[in-house]
Amino acid sequence: MSVTAVVLITARGAALNSLAESLAEVPGVTEVFSVAGRYDLVAIVRAARNEDLPDIVNGHMRNVVGEFTSETLIAFRVYRRADVDAGFSLGVED
Repeated sequence: MSVTAVVLITARGAALNSLAESLAEVPGVTEVFSVAGRYDLVAIVRAARNEDLPDIVNGHMRNVVGEFTSETLIAFRVYRRADVDAGFSLGVED
């Protein structure tokens, strides 16, 4: 089982594309999305344990060149359409 965190990132004076590419190279960062709205980037971080998240977010991500601020959200549970659909089909035969 793994732990997932969503990191909301606001770039400050950094070249957005190069910041995103650098963040995507950090071990534990599985995706980096360029987004519209209050934040510039959203990074998805996956770790084996909760205790590993600070090393990835505060350690490795903070060492990336570029000035940015971030807010980290730790995911408690994931909901997927396939999982929801499967729940509604329990006991139903075609």
